[in-house]
This record gives sequence, structure tokens and C-alpha cells, in this order.
Amino acid sequence: MDRRRIGSLDVSIIGLGCNNFGRRLDAAATAEVVNAALDAGIDFFDTADMYTDGLSEEYLGRALAGRRDAAIIATKFGHPRSTFGTGGSAAIVRRAVEGSLRRLGTDRIDLYQLHMPDPSVPIAETLGALDELVRAGKVREVGCSNFSAEQLREAESAARPGAARFVGVQNQYSLLHREPEPDVLAECERQGVAFLPFFPLASGLLTGKYRRGRPLPPGTRLRESSYQSLLTDRNLDVVESLIAFAESRGRTILALAVSWLLARPAVASVIAGATKPGQVRANVAAASWRLTAEELAEVDEITSRATAGHG
Repeated sequence: MDRRRIGSLDVSIIGLGCNNFGRRLDAAATAEVVNAALDAGIDFFDTADMYTDGLSEEYLGRALAGRRDAAIIATKFGHPRSTFGTGGSAAIVRRAVEGSLRRLGTDRIDLYQLHMPDPSVPIAETLGALDELVRAGKVREVGCSNFSAEQLREAESAARPGAARFVGVQNQYSLLHREPEPDVLAECERQGVAFLPFFPLASGLLTGKYRRGRPLPPGTRLRESSYQSLLTDRNLDVVESLIAFAESRGRTILALAVSWLLARPAVASVIAGATKPGQVRANVAAASWRLTAEELAEVDEITSRATAGHG
């Protein structure tokens, strides 16, 4: 599998999102998915302390026992719904990292990310505490999530010379959610910050499982009430058009969704969740399409036409 950089980290271009661990998958099923990922060439695993109150970290750590050096682990702290501490204060950073290290069963975190901006704490304080962790060897690189371009610029200005700075930003981005264009992606390219898209498959809508006029597949995420808002006429129209585009080239919409993201220079790794080993292998296979400039332009035309048609 191809590889790209997040600061000093060299990661697989497909990552494994771990928010299903402990929520939809028990420890044994988690281990199956993690094993499938490693076997398929994925070494980048992204979790957070607030995923199922720490169970995601715990199950990931168990699954990687004895193979820690084969993995690059990213986790996050400070989410408002985290039971381990909210925000980016120095005290929260120092306390949260110890809990994550313990649950993951490791002595270092490869990429430690502030889960949400914290307007109540100067970003210089957060970066200072993260720099302490890097100097102590507990963290290798630091990043952020859900940051705007303005917040990335503020963090860049606040970072001390030679101290830890954000090398990655993780925001929602997919064919159906284009908000990072052009501000955040442009800022990432300017600063040399890696972009990590979460929900790259729009919670499964870009896998081809959900079709206009067909019943929702059982046991899938979009059957949950909190995700029903994605099933709009506009989104379903876009999906049908994208399926037709991909199939006309002998490809799947999954391959289109993943390869379209990887066509963005700032994107380092596409973090896709999985609940079964087969989904992991499909995600890896999806990265093989090298979209031409003409194909990218046609995809943009499809999505913009659908947007205009539904206001």
C-alpha cells in the first residue's frame, strides 16, 4: 500500500477508524478487524478516549498486544462528551494522556490530537503541554480535529520555535461534505499540515448499500436515528449519479469515494471504519483508482448539478 506523511510519521494511505470498537464490536470482533487491517497493509489506527468511554482504546490496545511496533496509533482527547476531561487545558492534557496510555497498553502515542477547539484556553497553553509530552517521549506528534483555517493559523502563530506544532488536522470531508474546500485544505497545503478526513464514506452512504427506493439494510449505521438526516433526496440523487459514473468505468462508488479523497495532495490517510474484515479489505482495494483531471472535473460537475437541483 502507498504511504504518506503526517509530520515525521509514515502512514498507510488507508487508516482504520476505531469508533465502532466497544460500541458495535466486542473485544473478539475488534481483534478480527484489527488483524485484517494489519494483514491488508493498514498500520494507521485512529481512536479517541471518548469512544465508548475508553473501550475503543482498550480493545485496540488488546488487539495490538505483542505487535505494538507494527502500528501507528492516533488518539484524541478533550471532547466535550469525554468522561476523562473536557477541553485543552494543560491539566487536562497531562491527565488524559496517562489514561489513554494505560488503556492502549503502550508507552507512547504516535499522534495525539485535540478533539475539538477549546475557546476558553489559549492554544499556546495546549501546545505547551503537548510539547512536554513530546519531550518526555510519551507522544511522537501532535494534531487537532474540527479546526477551521483561522484556528490553524492561530495555532501556527502560537507554536514556539523548535517546539511541538500541529502536523495534522482531522475534519469531516467526503464527496457529500465539501466544507473543508477551499479554506482548510488550502491552509494545510500552505503550512504543510496533513489532512485526515473523517466520515470519508458519509457514514456508509458512499458504499453503495443505500439506494433510492430500496429498504435500509439491517444492522447498518444509517438505520440509527442520529444518522437519518443524511438520507435526503439530494444526497440520494448524488449517490445514484456517482454510482452510475463509477460503474461506467468498471469501478464502485466506494472506490470513487476513497480515491477522490486521495487525489487531494493534503490528504495523508483516509480513515474509514469497519465492522467486518471484508470491509477492511474493500477499503484497501478502493484506493487503487488514480482519477484523471477530467474524471475529477466530471465528479465535481455531478455533485454541483445535484446541489443546484435541490437547493
